[in-house]
Amino acid sequence: MTTNVLILCTHNSARSVLSEGMLNHWAQRLGRDVRAYSAGSAPSGRINPHATQALAAAGVDTRGHRSKSWDEFTGPEAPNMRIVITVCDSAAAETCPWWPGSPVKAHWGYPDPSNAPEADRPQAFELTRQAIGYRMLQLLALPLETMGDAELQQALDRIAVA
Repeated sequence: MTTNVLILCTHNSARSVLSEGMLNHWAQRLGRDVRAYSAGSAPSGRINPHATQALAAAGVDTRGHRSKSWDEFTGPEAPNMRIVITVCDSAAAETCPWWPGSPVKAHWGYPDPSNAPEADRPQAFELTRQAIGYRMLQLLALPLETMGDAELQQALDRIAVA
């Protein structure tokens, strides 16, 4: 059974998009039955071009990526999420909707690479992509199929501080 992971950020234009791309990329390469989605509480309607460039430079397929609202994942036809991860502090502080299936929640905060000076943004996005990619590999190393929610919560919390 596929482990669905929803990754949230306020605008769904940078960190959550990098996370979705990296988790799906690594899951496919490692043959893991994990599917990542991303969304935002106040989506910008566009993906930051530096995020797309950082993913593409790492060999990640960015076709189909778009900025979308977390509301798309609250309805009865939405995929059932096992894990919900916030990657920006403002999204973590917001009151999230009720997620069907009561997924395990974690916060893995990253500084916003969009706040770097324009000349430094490509490097800021690349470093953020690398940091996110490392955590996604740690997630994929877990025996997700056999972990209970409490054990999964502890593992996600350990990854957050690693």
